[in-house]
Amino acid sequence: MDVRELSEVDTVGVVGAGTMGNGIAQVAAMAGYDVIMRDIETQYVDRGLDSIEDSLSRFVTKERLSQEEADEALDRVRGTTDLADLAAADLVVEAAVENMDIKRDIFADVDEVTDGDVVLATNTSTLSITTIAAATNRPEKVVGVHFMNPVPIMKGVEVVVGEKTAPEAVELAHEFSEALDKETWESDDKPGFVTNRILMPWLNEGIRAYDEGVASKEDIDRGMTLGTNVPMGPLTLADHIGLDICLDASETLHEELGDRYKPAYLLKRKVDAGDLGKKTGKGFYEYD
Repeated sequence: MDVRELSEVDTVGVVGAGTMGNGIAQVAAMAGYDVIMRDIETQYVDRGLDSIEDSLSRFVTKERLSQEEADEALDRVRGTTDLADLAAADLVVEAAVENMDIKRDIFADVDEVTDGDVVLATNTSTLSITTIAAATNRPEKVVGVHFMNPVPIMKGVEVVVGEKTAPEAVELAHEFSEALDKETWESDDKPGFVTNRILMPWLNEGIRAYDEGVASKEDIDRGMTLGTNVPMGPLTLADHIGLDICLDASETLHEELGDRYKPAYLLKRKVDAGDLGKKTGKGFYEYD
């Protein structure tokens, strides 16, 4: 199997400059990789670069990085709207919107512009790796690398193995994630993988409990953090993930696995109202 090894990876392409994309770009740059971060419009690229700069500044304030290290990491990230720029990448990680048609179009395009031995990874949290890979001429070199949000803080990466994913691509996914100071676990290409298959019912049940008046949102979150030792309760975590993302994931799993994944009504109502959580300043809680 002709797959670039980790030692041959100098430049990482990231497709998508949103929350997940700029987070992946940041941790790759912090680990010493040159990064090409691509999005479809300049405003999205600029916003992603600003987010990286802000995040690095917080790392400096918290003394997790020196100012020199932060500046060097930022200098390693180049933004672009030109897909052809990804031809220079030794590994590509896609972190676009969670929509199968969009992801398949991206992978078909990236397949055309990158060398044949480059592994193409997707950060999808629920969608089939096998279906995404089928849009390319290299399905054996397509693998899932599901980073947790926020990427610069969370330690975990879920490596997902598609029907045709080669062992060499899986190995590279683990090694690359570990090079970013992450820890990995592995999942077969089943709906929701490990994390969202278990997480989404938990979040939805927390939302239902609040909607049905079981307790206040504060007491639901406090009860779960103190009672089960999780760092965030379901309503706070949903706000941090993004309520639209939670709804998309729940709807995908509902379609694949049945009614136990049916999205909570209040979750749908919040998304319809445009209250998507921390990123919009309001979800179940309000944020500056």
